[in-house]
Amino acid sequence: MTGSAIDISSRLELFVDDYLIDSMAGADLKLHKPVAREIALQHDRRWEGDATWCPVIIKDGDRYRMWYRAGTDTRSAAIDRQSLGSKPFYSVAYAESTDGINWERPSLGLYEFEGSTDNNILMDSTVCHNLSVFIDGRPGTPDSERYKAIAKGPEKVGDRSTLRGLVSDDGIHWNVVESDPLIVAPDDNWPMFDSPNISFWNDLEQQYELFARGWLPTPPQLHTDHTRLGSGYRTIRRSVSKDFVNWSDFEMIDMGDSDPEHLYTNAATPYFRAPHIYLMFPKRFVTNRTFFEDADAHGLSEATFMTSRDTLHWDRRFMEGFIRPGLDPDNWNERNMAIGTGVVPTGPGEISLYYVENWRHASSRTRRGVLRTDGFVSVNAGWGGGEFVTKPFTFAGSSLVMNYSTSVVGHARFEIDDGETTLSSGEIFGDEIERTVEWDGGANLSAIAGKTVRLRVNMKEADLYSIRFV
Repeated sequence: MTGSAIDISSRLELFVDDYLIDSMAGADLKLHKPVAREIALQHDRRWEGDATWCPVIIKDGDRYRMWYRAGTDTRSAAIDRQSLGSKPFYSVAYAESTDGINWERPSLGLYEFEGSTDNNILMDSTVCHNLSVFIDGRPGTPDSERYKAIAKGPEKVGDRSTLRGLVSDDGIHWNVVESDPLIVAPDDNWPMFDSPNISFWNDLEQQYELFARGWLPTPPQLHTDHTRLGSGYRTIRRSVSKDFVNWSDFEMIDMGDSDPEHLYTNAATPYFRAPHIYLMFPKRFVTNRTFFEDADAHGLSEATFMTSRDTLHWDRRFMEGFIRPGLDPDNWNERNMAIGTGVVPTGPGEISLYYVENWRHASSRTRRGVLRTDGFVSVNAGWGGGEFVTKPFTFAGSSLVMNYSTSVVGHARFEIDDGETTLSSGEIFGDEIERTVEWDGGANLSAIAGKTVRLRVNMKEADLYSIRFV
């Protein structure tokens, strides 16, 4: 077998892209959509309201933790503003859960709101705006800085926004880092950090990564296109740092030849089961459509999906909506269906993400959406059947475990070949997160581990989500 081989060792590989796929016949990659579950938080506290947004969700030991922006929008007539004044009130608030389903707002006693500290407010916008929290996995990080965050700072440098860093030993009590501001917005045509700015520690690259909104001029050929982008469009840019203090110049992420669109947020995160695969859930902002004639702001929005293997080049083959506004008319405006940062396990075979509904309505809320484990994308074949063949790769282990689903008449059948030996499985059917492939004759894969192989998978009415050699 000739050609360079991909070494996947024993890591989990998701079929979110064609990283492993060489050819497909009668099969294709299929995007799966989250299923809406219960309301995680109804934004019904006085300090919350119709502009509560940007949740960050982390599974921290046996606790699920949520940091979110709580606030109201002065354009809404649905919110009683008698004691909040004429300007928007924004704060950083905090919630906890034991299962990721039922959430509570602990009384923290840290911030006085309307004469009482009986609330879950951590700080207000005089400290920061849109707090993006992560647990720092950098080796040698002191306990006092285990939790880090990036947020828009309250000060500007001229007309340019600033970002500040914050550190904490418990995720509740925060200190601004000495190098404040960390970053001043570039002197370009988007000198603002008014969208959620997402950061995390990239353990594979041993660096911090930061994703913020940017702005690009519209290509001339698109000025009259149906997207009506005008003079430019919102996009996403990246900066990196080795020490959380000194950050590289921003560079725009590369989304290949996908159509330019306004991308308002990003929600970038490594996938917790396969941290070499990065997920992003940008909120698509369509500026030229309005569902209600009397809307007080133009535009519509929904969540989209894309992935990366290096955090700079992003695969945006799936242009369709990931979470649509749906049947609820209060979701048909310009700031809805924004997915917060964080994908977490919430049950056997289940992962969850969280998104905002009913923006600028009294019914504003954060809802949980559910996918099967690894279930973002699958190699899919229908009734007529199909197959795919991988690129040459090497692996470590003696067994192949797959995450798959078939109909009662469907199947997946595997064949692995190292150029000298071919092992085959029988037809496998069912629906399992982890199924060990059994090879004809009872063979295991130890004899060909470390050799360059290809995998051929024949499928009928089946989805294959991920594989791992163990």
